[in-house]
Amino acid sequence: MDNRLKRAPGIYLTGFMGSGKSTIARLLADRLGWDFIDLDGEIEAAEHTTIAQIFEQRGEAEFRRIESEVLKNILRKIQGIAPSVVALGGGTFTQPANALMMEGHGVSIWLDCPFETIRQRIAEAESRPLARDPGQFRRLFEERRSAYARADYKVDAECAPEQAVDAILNLPCWR
Repeated sequence: MDNRLKRAPGIYLTGFMGSGKSTIARLLADRLGWDFIDLDGEIEAAEHTTIAQIFEQRGEAEFRRIESEVLKNILRKIQGIAPSVVALGGGTFTQPANALMMEGHGVSIWLDCPFETIRQRIAEAESRPLARDPGQFRRLFEERRSAYARADYKVDAECAPEQAVDAILNLPCWR
């Protein structure tokens, strides 16, 4: 097993919105017998509001600040030897400070999907403020790919969630 997982048993699933991070993370956590943490859910619980409302009322910069603080709290929990699979928000890993915080606290995995699959999965999702403008949405998808590519591993997520979990469990980090 990868030494990073021995020191801090955390798996961080990153990828664009609609790539299946929450669904796959929940299934993976169940298979491993680890805790499941949804970063966006933790943010909403801490702030007593939705992600969309935070974006609308306080702006993206304030959302990113809150996101980083909640991520720090999650990392402390994992460091305290609480094995966890964390579904990150679509922009979490694109923030260099967040990616740096996760280094040494486990393994990051990019769930990659083609844009057309993403677009179909989140069609008419009003709860996703960054998906409302189709042109901007496409540009954001392209811009974020280079950040996601810095993850430790890449898994194709254009498949059934169970297949993606199997692919994750066959990665070299488990050997």
